[in-house]
Amino acid sequence: MSADTATTRPARPPATSWPWILMYHSVADPAEDPYGITVAPARLDLQLARLRALGLTGVGVDTLLRAHARGRSHGLVGLTFDDGYADFTEAALPVLRRHGCTATLFVLPGRLGGDNVWDPRGPRKPLLDERGIRAAATAGTEIASHGLYHVDLTAVEDAVLSEETTRSREWLRELTGEEPAGFCYPYGTVDARVADAVRAAGYAYACAIRPPAALTGAYALPRTHVSHADRAARLGLKRLRHRLGL
Repeated sequence: MSADTATTRPARPPATSWPWILMYHSVADPAEDPYGITVAPARLDLQLARLRALGLTGVGVDTLLRAHARGRSHGLVGLTFDDGYADFTEAALPVLRRHGCTATLFVLPGRLGGDNVWDPRGPRKPLLDERGIRAAATAGTEIASHGLYHVDLTAVEDAVLSEETTRSREWLRELTGEEPAGFCYPYGTVDARVADAVRAAGYAYACAIRPPAALTGAYALPRTHVSHADRAARLGLKRLRHRLGL
């Protein structure tokens, strides 16, 4: 998909009606996880089963937004996995397949085959290399950018911001042969300058966590964090909070 295609999509609904997007990170043993971002494979299996019981099918964000623009996103929920951990292909992908779901994987092309060096606490977690990312793409996963090195983009100079947005998109295009449609702000932090840079780089959308109300839109999509503690009741509550705009 070209940058021109990304910027000429149909107009989208107001921010309050954006579809539900869930945010995952690592799928592994959550025993040593001070950040609460690791979900065990068995728990992911239960969570996806619950979503399916609610009549929801997990899809990548680009697919979700295209369906939403046509008024056809009922029954869909966005699934995102941040950072590009190697356990995505090892642990998450088989569970997604089992439930007939797909997802968006936000990766860091500047740290291919590295680890989560940006996390000062907790265990080192390996990241996918080029082969792993291609395998995820071949399996139907949407590959999108998380920047190059996982830095707070609101705190960097304009030249670094341009590199993190534009260069990461170029690298992913070279790696997968596809123009990445999406971007995810490291740490979920975004301001107007950063959102403008992402738009200028040619992305069609960008995900945050809880963006400022003034920025909520296609380039600051809110998401719901999912942890290992989320069982059926908690997922249902989080869905309700989303529907109420809380």
